[in-house]
Amino acid sequence: MTLFNRTRQREVASRVVRADTALSRMRGLLGRDGMEPGEALWIVPCAMIHTLFMRFSIDAVFVDRELRVLRVMENLSPWRFSPWVFGAHGVLELAGGALRGAIASGDQLEIR
Repeated sequence: MTLFNRTRQREVASRVVRADTALSRMRGLLGRDGMEPGEALWIVPCAMIHTLFMRFSIDAVFVDRELRVLRVMENLSPWRFSPWVFGAHGVLELAGGALRGAIASGDQLEIR
């Protein structure tokens, strides 16, 4: 699957992995040393994340059920918590710095 920003007409990630079971959501990116360029983890359902025990920073994009962007957090360092994002149904996690302004609140995303 790929992540496409319909608002800005550009691909954001070329490889999206969905984490939608209790185990896959709990595991997330824990135990990894980093993410490959173009890689994203889509965690559903999810309205808040943490980076406890992580070894690298991430960019996080909180979306509603229609994949409308509610909040973007870039370069979230290890050992941090995101706020609870009201209305969020899922979050897309990418390597820290991967977004570089490619997504903003209000953008419409698409998973292809």
